[in-house]
Parts: sequence; C-alpha cells; structure tokens
Amino acid sequence: MCGIAGFLSGVPLHSEGEGIAFVKRMSAAIQHRGPDDSGWWQDGVHPLFLGHRRLSIVDLSPAGHQPMHSSSGRYVIVFNGEIYNHLSLRERMESEGRAPDWRGHADTETLLAGFDAWGIQSTVEQAIGMFAFAVWDRQERVLTLCRDRLGEKPLYYGWQRQGRHHAFLFGSELKALRAHPAFEGTINRGALSLLLRYNYVPAPYSIYEGIAKLPPGCLLAMSPDSRETKLTQYWSGTQAAGQGVANPFTDSPEQAVDALENLLKDAVRRQMMADVPLGAFLSGGIDSTTIVALMQSQSSRPVKTFSIGFHEEEFNEAERAKAVARHLGTDHTELYVTADQAMRVIPSLPALYDEPFSDSSQIPTYLVAQLARRHVTVSLSGDAGDELFCGYNRYQVTATLWNKIAAGPLALRKLAASGLTSVSPQTWNSLARSVSGLIPRSMRFANVGDKLHKGAEVLGSDSVDALYLKLASHWHDPAAVVLGGSEPPALLTRDAHTVAGLDSVQRMMLLDMLTYLPDDILVKVDRAAMAVSLETRVPYLDHRVVEFAWSLPQSVKLRDGQTKWVLRQVLQRHVPEALVSQPKMGFGVPIGAWLRGPLRAWAESLLDESRLRREGFFDPAPIRQMWNEHLAGKPRQFYLWDVLMFQSWLEHQSGSRDIPAEELLSASVA
Repeated sequence: MCGIAGFLSGVPLHSEGEGIAFVKRMSAAIQHRGPDDSGWWQDGVHPLFLGHRRLSIVDLSPAGHQPMHSSSGRYVIVFNGEIYNHLSLRERMESEGRAPDWRGHADTETLLAGFDAWGIQSTVEQAIGMFAFAVWDRQERVLTLCRDRLGEKPLYYGWQRQGRHHAFLFGSELKALRAHPAFEGTINRGALSLLLRYNYVPAPYSIYEGIAKLPPGCLLAMSPDSRETKLTQYWSGTQAAGQGVANPFTDSPEQAVDALENLLKDAVRRQMMADVPLGAFLSGGIDSTTIVALMQSQSSRPVKTFSIGFHEEEFNEAERAKAVARHLGTDHTELYVTADQAMRVIPSLPALYDEPFSDSSQIPTYLVAQLARRHVTVSLSGDAGDELFCGYNRYQVTATLWNKIAAGPLALRKLAASGLTSVSPQTWNSLARSVSGLIPRSMRFANVGDKLHKGAEVLGSDSVDALYLKLASHWHDPAAVVLGGSEPPALLTRDAHTVAGLDSVQRMMLLDMLTYLPDDILVKVDRAAMAVSLETRVPYLDHRVVEFAWSLPQSVKLRDGQTKWVLRQVLQRHVPEALVSQPKMGFGVPIGAWLRGPLRAWAESLLDESRLRREGFFDPAPIRQMWNEHLAGKPRQFYLWDVLMFQSWLEHQSGSRDIPAEELLSASVA
C-alpha cells in the first residue's frame, strides 16, 4: 500500500529542479500512506513528474522501490495497492516466453512486465487486486491512470490553473494536489449539496471545482500533445450484475455454499500474502467472523484480531468478538474506549478524510485501525458482505413498503402526501398529545408529526428507486440549504444503470455496490487506516467473489426472512450459530447525545449564524432550526453532522497543518 502523486505541467517550468520540488512537496503531503521509502522521476522530454511514497508490504528490498521502470524501459509507474495473483501472472508470462529477468518479487514489477507482454488494459483485466496507479508510456507518450474494479483505492485528478502555473494534477489524496502551486481550491457547491444528501461526495465529483475522482473500474488516458482525456471502463459492476442474473447458478443451495466457501477461501488465502505482520478486524458479526474463520483455517499460527469496545452497552460489540476469537483461537486484542477518547478523534477528522465526509462511524473505524497498527501492518476486513449477500434490513423494509404503497394510484398518493405536509409537524404533535388519552399506550409514538412528514415523502414516490433515494437521503433538498448550490446528477438520481431481471431488492443492492460501498464504506476505511500507515484488504471484493455473488439466486441470499443465508451457512461450518446470531448493532457512536453535551460548544461555534453568513456557503435559517430542534430533544444529528463536518473541514483548510502519521498514531488513545 502506498501513496502516489504527480503532474504534467501545461506551461514551461523554470528548471527541472522546480518540477522535482513540486512533486516532492506533493508526495510529502501523503507521507502517511507510505512512510518507508520515497521516490521521484521526471521524463527527459516532457514536463511529466511522478512521485511515490512506499509502505513496504511485499518485497521489502530496494527491488520494490518506485517509481519503477519496466524491463524494456517503455513504462514507468507509481502504484498503490496489491495484485494478489501476481505470481500466477508471472507463471503465465514464463510459459509464454515473455517473462523478463526478474529483479525481485514485487507485484509492481509483475504489473509492468504484463504491460510489456500484453498491454495495459489486458494486464489489468487479468489482475486480481486493489489498486490505483499512474503509468507513463514513453514510447506512445501517453499517461494512463487506473483504479481497481470496486474502488478500494482512491485516485483524484484534474487540470488546475493559478498564476503562471497550469498543470494536470493527480494523486491518492487531495492533500497531494493541494501541495502543487497550480491548485486553485475553488469549492464545488454542487458537490457540497451532494454531501448534505448522502454524507459523502460521490464519484466522479470532488469537493473542488475541476478535480474529479476516477470512477472504479476505469482507465483514463491522456497525451500531453492533445491534453484530451479518454475514459475507458474495463470492468462494470452493472454488467457483472446483469451477467450474473442472466446466467444464474443452477445447482443446489448446498452446492452454492460449497462453491462460495471455496472461492472465499482462495480470496482470503491470496490476501494473506505479505512480508510483514498481518491481522484482521473482528466485530463478531457474520461478515468479519467469516473472514477471520477462513484466515485461521489456513494459518499455522493464531491470526491476530482486533476489536474496539465501548462502555455504552448499545454500541458495544466487543464481548461478542471476544467470544468468537476464543472459539477460533485467534490472538485477540481489544480496547475499550471512553467517550472522551473517541471525541478526541474529532479534531483530526478534516486531516484524515481530506474532503468533507460525515459518516460518524469514521470515529470507531479510525480507532480500530489505530489499535491494529500497533501490532500489524496489514489488516483484512469484512466490508461488502451486506451489499453482496443482501444483509441490510433496509432492503426488505423498502421493498415491503414499496409493494404496499405502489398498489395505490400515484395521483391519489400525492394528494394524500400534500394533505399531510400542509400541516406542520408541530401541529401534528400537538394534535397527537391532545388525543393521547384515547389511544392505547402501545400505539402512542413520539414526534408523530415528523413521522407523518417522512411518510408523506414516501407516499409521493413514483418508483422504488425514488423511494430508496428518499430513505437514503439526509437533507432532502440540499440545494435549498447550500447558497448557490445546484445538485448535479448522481447514480441515485438518474436512471443510468437499469439491468433487466433485477427485482427491487437486487436493484437496491446494485445501487449500494456502485455508490454507498465505494464512496462511503471504502473511503472511510482507506483514509482511517492509511492515516496510521495500515494497509487494509477486503476479500469480499475479489471481483470473482462479486461476480459469483451476483450469479446466486436471491433465494439463497434472502431465505425465509433470513438475510445472508448462504454466507451464514459457510460460517456455521466454522463457528456455532449461537455466537453470531445476535442482532447487528452497527459501528456507531452516540453523536446525538454528544452534540447536546460535551460537543455542544464546539458545534455552536461552527454553526454560529453570523459565521455561516460570513462564510457564505449555507443559508443559516434551516441549519439553526435543525440545531434548535436537536437541542430540544428531536434527533437531528445526521443532518447536523453533515454540516459540522464541512464546517470543520473548511476551518482546517484556512490554515491548519496536516497531521503527520506518527502524531495520529500516538493521539486519541493512550
């Protein structure tokens, strides 16, 4: 795992030394992604500069140093990630007589040899792994950027102009781009609107104008002669879903369990490849426990596992994880974190996440990554099990709700919705209180008005996608909150990925795999882990597992009301069902209570009305209303955390320094 950075200058530089100084500065900004080694390279003809920070995982020798040249000298690469089948690719090249004289056993060298043998796209299509890289073809004078199929590794890029500088910038994090003098830093108000809706900025957008995220499964090629970019999709999650549904697995459910176990075991075995200490996150839930069980079944010594515990019972999964670890015989480490320790992470969040990001589970994710890094350099995780095997309860809830309301005429439903919203939530609440004595206690609900308004939004939906968007949204009209903001189209707001044969649940699973997974879950894990120089790997995102999962009938994923049935069957071969049958708690912290208590002064400062007006990004009125309602006891923390994370990030951009990895490693948890 590493960090990459670079640029192509659009104007003549004063000297070669000036360009090297720029790329060194860009690389230094992401030192936390690669504290073990660094390197820079400039093309002798074109003003192209490549920078690299290395976290040594495979081949710790100087043979793994980057930027790395192919044996032919044609290609020069900076690479972030792992190619898990690189030894198999070497064997194929050797059998075809195309292998070079290997200098070492780094997977980066294998990738370059594949480019010489088969070309860039063909090599990437054969690779199993997670990666983001930039490679310069010295013969064709083409720069190619690439990102892995599911979006595990990040890559930003874009043309920027400031003063006499004009350059095409790229890097693993926005920190690297900000370090170049051409960087403009104009905030994209449309992206800010998207943040308020989703709690993340979805690809291809970034928080900055002119800077994009390379979408998963894509190659972007550019020649400095034309400066035009060409985007090619070499793998599509939509096509994988469509092909899986069109060519379903037709053997018995028991054979599906066998096939999945064998495939997952192979994915886990490949991802245990490392020349440094390796472990796994363990929550005690189905997804992470399955990964750890398959790791332990293929390991000659106890696997190192890590869990974070909380003293608040409703947030604590550590006891379950400890029981699982004891059963599997892992070398388990747990750390109980106080609210004060967890809250001490909050000032670091703008530096950690680099662009506004407001999934509050970012806090425990960082804490468990920090804990693991004290013992290992690589950690496997159980992310993506829910998206692939129908694990989220919201899938069933949304589908059931849609089936019930869709039977009514849309015009009548919209009329009913209009009637409900014509009365304010406060008036509904007053009416409910006035008749509460006439209603059985079991049928009394708090905040009736809010629930009726939420229900009205549901009634007015004209499709399951529209319903799902409303249930997945935080602010439902974010452009009305962001001054000058107009919400650009995103996958959840445009019908661009229709697949024949998907039912409503499968449709939601696909949308999550294409949006929530890469733009929320994987961002959260990558930034938290790389902040402390920890590599994370996700076996469920081996693309062979993804494609197989889509071929499985829904009846083996959702069976008799039980989610993830086929995955549960794999797990029960290794762990008793009783150990993992408890309901999922999620991975959260009590943000709502903190905002009313110890974080109140911090939040009040960031949400100050005069400050909001002065900065000019938000209309203060709806935000202050949300804040006052939250202080009055209504749960508004999700709306507020979106705004607070932007405000905190904005404050950080005004002059705070980025926090070095060694400080982050020692901070927060003593």
